[in-house]
Amino acid sequence: MLLWRRLAALRGERTPRRLRAGGPGPGPGPGRKSDGGGAPRPLYMDVQATTPLDPRVLDSMLPYLTAYYGNPHSRTHAYGWESEAAMEKARQQVADLIGADSREIIFTSGATESNNMAIKGVARFYKSRKKHIITTQTEHKCVLDSCRSLETEGFHITYLPVKKSGLIDLKELEAAFQPDTSLVSVMTVNNEIGVKQPIHDIGEICRAHKVFFHTDAAQAIGKIPMDVNNMKIDLMSISGHKIYGPKGVGALYVRRRPRVRLEPLQSGGGQERGLRSGTVPTPLAVGLGAACEVAQQEMEYDHKRISQLAERLVTKIMSEVPDVVMNGDQEHRYPVLAHQLLWSLPMFCGQLEQMKTWLTHLLDLALVVSLQKKKWIIQCRSAYST
Repeated sequence: MLLWRRLAALRGERTPRRLRAGGPGPGPGPGRKSDGGGAPRPLYMDVQATTPLDPRVLDSMLPYLTAYYGNPHSRTHAYGWESEAAMEKARQQVADLIGADSREIIFTSGATESNNMAIKGVARFYKSRKKHIITTQTEHKCVLDSCRSLETEGFHITYLPVKKSGLIDLKELEAAFQPDTSLVSVMTVNNEIGVKQPIHDIGEICRAHKVFFHTDAAQAIGKIPMDVNNMKIDLMSISGHKIYGPKGVGALYVRRRPRVRLEPLQSGGGQERGLRSGTVPTPLAVGLGAACEVAQQEMEYDHKRISQLAERLVTKIMSEVPDVVMNGDQEHRYPVLAHQLLWSLPMFCGQLEQMKTWLTHLLDLALVVSLQKKKWIIQCRSAYST
């Protein structure tokens, strides 16, 4: 924020409110009780949906929003060289977080585009010989919709169910392979209940069958260690705004050896190895790189702290609320999604308001309640803020 403050000082302006101590965005920060109208502002803990921009990330972006505005693909003058150097540094920062080569990182607009590129790109490139794809029923909507779109083009998709724990059955995965299978797509960390799929084992199975393995790692990157070579991952989708980076930017990891071929979704100037034409937005790419670097530095500390908070939250609920069942595998999960844990508890409709009041006072949580399969699903949108 130093550059922003300097610019504001030169213009005789005050530092914008959203950049002052107290938190990002309009309205009060963590230390304020009211939004100005007297109503208390809820604590934001829905970080699996999006995260605020880390001030360190903003600092890294600001020069490329003001002073260094050259097109990173203009190679005939210094303005372009400066932006290109910043873009390539960011590419290396993303690659370092996942153990990849920087040449294997393709900048995109986010994980949705990355998922579309990976699934449709591989399927269409190899369609003359292979027209079968394997995924799971619990993938993100953009993955499932991409597969449904391919079905209209004549592809055959196998949607694997998951066990009660939320994990896939590796034996069912093995049995699903066909001679014309080109791709397996399995999410690393589920965005609803936080279970971690056995990515290393899935990678080994796919490599043994000579089938490409794609994983949507938007909820995993920066939270758990990821190594694309050790896990035998061929394609990986990344989102910037899930790791305290800017919205509107993401990346797709595409393995070079053994080489993965994609059919581009859009045509143009051939940027990003010809896989994603269009000018790379330097400030957003720089922000993604900085967010990856910060995440790599603080991952161990964050995991330990969030684990403690999640354990406190779960212990309180399980000990105080009767007949509650925590969904998903209890061991193979990432604890940050305790901020949006889902509990199932049988109850009568007449008890709903009483139960909501009880849980709200007990845990100081904002609750969202819905009815699914004759069970009330209590969705916790906050956690302890200690």
